[in-house]
Formats: sequence, C-alpha cells, structure tokens
Amino acid sequence: MFYPKRYDVVVIGGGHAGCEASLIAARMGMKTLLITINLDSIGAMSCNPAIGGLAKGHLVKEVDMLGGEMARNIDETGLQFKILNKSKGPAVWSSRAQADMPAYRLRMKHIMEHQDNLDMKQATVDEILEENGKVVGVKTNIGNEYLCSAVVVTTGTFMKGKVFIGLNEYSAGRAWEPPSIKLSDSLRSLGLRIGRLKTGTTPRLDARTINFNALEPQFGDENPAPFSFKTENFNRPNIPCYLAYTNEKTHNIILSNLDQSPLYSGMVSSLGPRYCPSIEDKVVRFYDKPRHQIFLEPQDEGSTEIYADGLHTSLGYEVQLAFLRSIKGLEDVEIMRPGYAIDYDFVDPTQLKHSLETKKIHGLFLAGQINGTSGYEEAAAQGIIAGINAALYIQDRDPLILRRDEAYTGVLIDDLVTKGTKEPYRMFTSRAEYRLLLREDNTQLRLAKKAYDLSLIDKTDFERIEETEQKIEESVYKLKNTFVFPTAAFNQKLKELGTEIIKTKTDLAKLLRRVEIQYDTLKKLIPDLGELNSFIKQEVEIQIKYEGYFKLQYQQIEKFRKYESLIIPKNFDYNKVGGLSNEVRGKLMDIRPESIGQAMRMPGVTPAAVSLLLIYMKRDERKIKSSA
Repeated sequence: MFYPKRYDVVVIGGGHAGCEASLIAARMGMKTLLITINLDSIGAMSCNPAIGGLAKGHLVKEVDMLGGEMARNIDETGLQFKILNKSKGPAVWSSRAQADMPAYRLRMKHIMEHQDNLDMKQATVDEILEENGKVVGVKTNIGNEYLCSAVVVTTGTFMKGKVFIGLNEYSAGRAWEPPSIKLSDSLRSLGLRIGRLKTGTTPRLDARTINFNALEPQFGDENPAPFSFKTENFNRPNIPCYLAYTNEKTHNIILSNLDQSPLYSGMVSSLGPRYCPSIEDKVVRFYDKPRHQIFLEPQDEGSTEIYADGLHTSLGYEVQLAFLRSIKGLEDVEIMRPGYAIDYDFVDPTQLKHSLETKKIHGLFLAGQINGTSGYEEAAAQGIIAGINAALYIQDRDPLILRRDEAYTGVLIDDLVTKGTKEPYRMFTSRAEYRLLLREDNTQLRLAKKAYDLSLIDKTDFERIEETEQKIEESVYKLKNTFVFPTAAFNQKLKELGTEIIKTKTDLAKLLRRVEIQYDTLKKLIPDLGELNSFIKQEVEIQIKYEGYFKLQYQQIEKFRKYESLIIPKNFDYNKVGGLSNEVRGKLMDIRPESIGQAMRMPGVTPAAVSLLLIYMKRDERKIKSSA
C-alpha cells in the first residue's frame, strides 16, 4: 500500500534522537512522519534516570539553543539539579539533573502529539526505498510504503538487538520490547558497512527493601539552575540520591561467577562502553580496588523503583541478587528488574558527512546510537542536527555544520565521521581541545546567531541574547578603563578585603583577575560601579580572569581554520599522490575527508602524508590555472 499522504521527512525511531529530529523538522515547516515500534515508548529513558553530566550538559544546552526540546523537558520533570565540577574552572562545569522517568517520557510524548506538521505512527520499518542513489520512502513490516524526500534513521539499540541475562539470551530492542530485524539488512544492501556494539544497564531495586539510614544521601544544589535559556520561574524539588559501595565480599561473588557472564563466557564478542563498564569489568580490571561507588537514584517521584548506577551487569539473576545483598544497606534488597547487556547493529559513522547524511545515499541521515554513540545527550545532539539538515536538504540549502571550535556537538560529529569508533562513543570535556571557549555558560552567545539565521529561535529571544552580549562587552570595557590609585584610604580597603595593596595606578580589570576578588568585591570598593544580573556578572568575571587563556585558544583556532579552509575536491584522485603508503591511501579513499584539517585528524594519517597531499594539491591547482 502506498500511503496517500506524502511527507517531506520520515524519522525512524522515537528515542531521544528521533524526538529531536522529528520535532525540529516539523518546526522548520516540513511535513514530518515519525514511525516507531511502540508509541508508548516515545522519549523513554532506557537506562539511567538522568539528563546531563560531564560534557553531556553542554550538549543539552546546545540542543536547546538550536530549537530542541530536551532541556525544557528535563526542566519540567527533574527531581534534583546540580552543577558538577563547580569547584574547578568554568570550562568543565556541567549541569546534571535526576529525571522523573515516566513524567519525562509522557511530557515528550505530549509535546510531539501537539506539534504542527508532525504525524506519528506505530510500525516497524523494514526497508529504506531509494531510486538512483536518492531516498524516496520507507516500507514497513505490514507492507505500507510512505513516500518522502528525506529519511532520518534513529534506531537506538533496536537493529537486531539481543538481550543477555546470565546465559539466557533473547531478541529485543530494549528489555521486553521487540527488535528491528530487517532494517539493518536494508542499510547493508544500500552499501553501508554494519558493525556490532554492546551496552548494558543496571538492576532496578525496590526502595521498600533498602536501608537508606545506612547510606549517604546526595542532594542537588540548593539554588538550582535550569538547562533551558527559556525556562522562567524555575522551582523543582530536591529529592536525594544515595551513595553505597561494593566490598570484598561483593567482588568475590562476582569473580566466582564469571562463567555465568555472557561477556566472559564468549556469548558476546562486541565491544561495550569503556567509560561505563559493567561491574564484572570493574572487578576484573581494577582488582586492587577494595570497593566501587554506587549511586542509588530514584526513577520517579511516586514509585519505589531505584536505579543502581554503577552496577551495570549481565550476570544471572541469582548472582545479581547475591552480590547486591552483600552491599551495606542492601542486605534485604529485592530486584524489580534485573540488569542486562544488549548488543545491536550500528553503522560505521565514517560513511557519513558532517551533516550526518550518508555519503552513498542522498537524503538518508543517521543519528544516535546507530552511529556508534552512547547516551541520551549524544543522541539528542545528533538528532537535532540530522533533523535540521534533512529540512535544509529538502529546501536545497547549505547544511548546518558546527565546527570543533563552535560547539561540543561539532566535536562529537567530527570525531565520529573522521575517526569512527570501535566502542560506544561518549562525550567528555577532554575531547574538546577548545573547551575553555565552549563552556556551558556561554552556549547562548556561541550559537544564537546561527540559530536565528535558520529561524530556530525567534526574534525576541535573539534580541534579548544580543542585548546581554552587548552588556557584557560594555561591562568588560568599563572595568578595563576605570582606574584606582594607591591612596592610603583605598589600600586600607584592600587590606580589609584580604588582598594585596596596589603601588601604582591600576584598572579594575587587573584587580578582578586576582583569585580572591569577584565583581561583588569591586562593588564594595567602588559602590557606583553598577548593578549586573548574576549571568552577566559571571560572564564578565570569566572573560577577564581567563582573558590570557582565551587569546591562546583563539590563536589555535586561527591555525585550525587555515587547514579547514583548504578544501579537498570531492573526486580527488589519491592514487596520483606519490609517496603515500597503501594504508594511508586506503583510509583517505574510504573516508574522503572534506578538508586538509579533517585529513590531519584521521587516525594513521601522518604529518608527512598531509605534506604530500598539500604539495600535490598546489601542483594540481597550478596546472589548472596554467591551462585556463
């Protein structure tokens, strides 16, 4: 059956990537269809009940600035909010919130059901339809064909997913939900390379059987900050998590039952996330550690279900119960849902452009775990970029490409399409070489212009952000051009504030660079300095205190952009470049980097190889000019 309504964009999958992709495409005026295996699971949090975290908070705020929903959704449904690394520098501050999982899912479903231009249907997509290298539609398991101009695939762990609990295994896209069996074969038939990855989750525990008095409560911030720049009158609860620890007995139970682990028995050979290992991996790899930390996190405000973060496992049910009951506070615990591992098909992301469109098939975009990532936030960031670019593709406009110096989302996508991944990719601040400029706090200032140019934010929001930016610049200028003098009275004030006296005429910016001085300190010295709101005050302090480091990063970015601007022609013949090793030539021909800068970041491409490329490109350019 050809469905009578034709769509601009079809999105496959209703997870975090699918939600953002379908919402933004619809908000950009595209007639959009979301097809998912279970409409009741739209926006579901398959694993941990939290949004944000180290580097992930940056992604959430970038999604928000590009017109996405994740930040607003967690602001409305969070149980506690906290800024991590607040005692360190602003480059690594990261927002994190505990989520009410059912509330999060239901609000996202509600938003999508009431979004103009967006239809939703429950079905399993078996086939991508293409003609002459272009997407023309999709076909479902019951034979329905939906015609469209672009497709965004966001299947999460559902493509040929297989769940493992001990030595038991069964096909599933997520525990107790059916997998997608035929779609990865369709992608393979289109010429895409398919691989296999693994991830896992933790047991869910019954709060009524936990002795919380024996555990350490962990609250959020007393004065929490929202994720979304649009959130006003923010007032959410502060429900605690609890800290527990494994011990020697726990470890012995796990070690003596490794033969029941699918990871160690050979049942699963695909690689899992290195930075979120199972408890089996932790105990084996870090044998000298006497204990491992566990966070017991509420899954929602009203139920008794507790998520045991730090205890990802695929051991058998009996073993899970035994090692859980060896932990202080969990001596009588009951499991409501066991932990499990799942392996699934993914697509090698080096087959994608930076727009997340496949290089082989025009109009086919991939986002989320299908590209080898892990995490809700990584999925949402890819989803919104894929959705935006699917809409721009249909409008025959240039894609939105975020560079590494512009956004964490740019780092994420560049890492995937340039380096690929052999294990589930997770974002870290250490992956961003310009992280001092890509802070959470300046997300609005970094991305507002791009968002406004694409009509992803409205004029009122854009003008408000522009006004804030102008106020910051004016305040910085004022501090650099307001001077104080080493009078006895002024130096006495400095002594009373616990800072060194000055000996010469000094501008206020120089004083503000002192560790012990903040803007409010200057206000005590110069009462008529001017009132600033908390955000502007924070930005002024950061810009002045870190000015020297910013200059260094800007110099690095200029060098970076020089190589990014050296575009490699699409049909560049690497066989003509003498001196390249077969290995390097093969990698360049496979990935086909878009610029010299991208080629430089490819694993195994040496500086010598880049030099040969540059020499040949210049020689080729001279030949073209002379023939003209």
